[in-house]
Amino acid sequence: MNKLVSALAATVLLSGAVVAGGPAHATPGVPEFDPAPITWGACASAGLRRAGAECGFLEVPLDYRDPDGTKISLAVSRVRHTTPDFQGVMLVNPGGPGGSGLTLSVLGRHVPHGAGASYDWIGFDPRGVGASKPALACDPGRFGYNRSAYVPTTPELEQSHLASAEAYANACARNGELLEHMKTTDSARDMESLRKALGQEQINYYGFSYGTYLGQVYATLFPQRVRRMVLDGNVDPRKVWYQANLDQDVAFDRNIKIYFDWVAKYDAVYHLGTSGDAVERLWYEQQEQLTRQPAGGVIGPAEWTDIFLQAGYYRFGWTDIAEAFSGWVHRGDWQALKALYDDSAGDDNGYAVYAAVQCSDVRWPAAWAKWRADNWRTHQRAPFETWANAWYNAPCLFWPAKPGIPVRVDGTKVAGALLISEELDAATPFEGSLEVRRLFPRSALIGEPGGATHADSLNGNACVDDQVADYLATGKLPARKRGEGPDTTCDPLPDPVPAGAGRAEPRAAVPAASAWR
Repeated sequence: MNKLVSALAATVLLSGAVVAGGPAHATPGVPEFDPAPITWGACASAGLRRAGAECGFLEVPLDYRDPDGTKISLAVSRVRHTTPDFQGVMLVNPGGPGGSGLTLSVLGRHVPHGAGASYDWIGFDPRGVGASKPALACDPGRFGYNRSAYVPTTPELEQSHLASAEAYANACARNGELLEHMKTTDSARDMESLRKALGQEQINYYGFSYGTYLGQVYATLFPQRVRRMVLDGNVDPRKVWYQANLDQDVAFDRNIKIYFDWVAKYDAVYHLGTSGDAVERLWYEQQEQLTRQPAGGVIGPAEWTDIFLQAGYYRFGWTDIAEAFSGWVHRGDWQALKALYDDSAGDDNGYAVYAAVQCSDVRWPAAWAKWRADNWRTHQRAPFETWANAWYNAPCLFWPAKPGIPVRVDGTKVAGALLISEELDAATPFEGSLEVRRLFPRSALIGEPGGATHADSLNGNACVDDQVADYLATGKLPARKRGEGPDTTCDPLPDPVPAGAGRAEPRAAVPAASAWR
């Protein structure tokens, strides 16, 4: 839902109408398409080459209703299985929408006990993303420095943001026909083409964040093609996408308060306040000051919000953000703030794909009056992120592509799925995982009570990761419990401890997937 976070980043800091449950081999109204095999060769990425990956391109129709028409190419990578008990291909999507998944063919090595070694791991850039051709591009200047404050306190500021959103949508229109075929259903059909090109009767799938929704849609369209599926950080399919963003705003406001409480716990290190309320007051005071005079001329109130949003996503990185906060308040060090912003800021391709998918998956409210009323109402409860999120999605008011009708997700024909969610995840609130559990009656849900990190399986939590490994190795799921809660629980990874607080800070985990803002 808003900003993308880079997949497998080296930095700590880094969201058309069909018939549900149709047959595995076809969708009514959509002709069959048989792709050519992928020609595999050397990867451009040095990291993929070191992992022994091979790369190629999959040619698919721009419009699946015209399979003989214009073609586009999806960038694909593969790390082959290394054990004799081959269990098939494992497609991976990192989220976004707009996250590059090409490098995620290396994810198998992160599965404990060698349980990933019996799969061919398939990374791919979805249509319009990254190395796929053509890649969407709209306005590379969208994410600059010292942008206007998010909260539209004057009519002039509101109109400025609306004009910017309209200009971005108009810039995206230059992508032509591709913009009409960027729906989640298009990417789900691309996955089916990838299955065919790989010569497999079924796929296994690992999806993070928005990738869980892509998995839900694929499983609805092609249920008999799903063998095993891991969905981490589940999108609530009832709420795509307008309501989901409003729900996020409230959840991120809760999580930033959790973070401020943590900062206050280590006041002896950061000297920013001895209570979460005090730290929060200081944060808003600094935001107001940056409205008048940006830090270093580059970090204004919008950038300030974007930097701290990462603390609402992930607990790893908390110390970096607190150190930059303290450095700015006590020493005027704006460079550290800029470095964090540069790490977390969106890029044009990722944002363009994000907008293209979310704005065309479903019809958004057409009247700005509704957006204004809903966001001011939400802002009263949750001022931290509400208007930042609203403007991030505002191009959907002006989107030049025709909107589709979301799939009615139906997992009743799917053999099984392992669902994972930290119960205070702000980007994909826990209610979404409970709903997906209801829709997939053969699934099992691992909950992490008190956990406030987004989609972080295979990042060192042995309780979670061992169950992922068991499932991938044997198909074994945790026993399904009666009721509406999780089927099993794990403690989340512990909060970080600053180096100056009596013991060394634990090594931060590296996020395995991109975040759906």
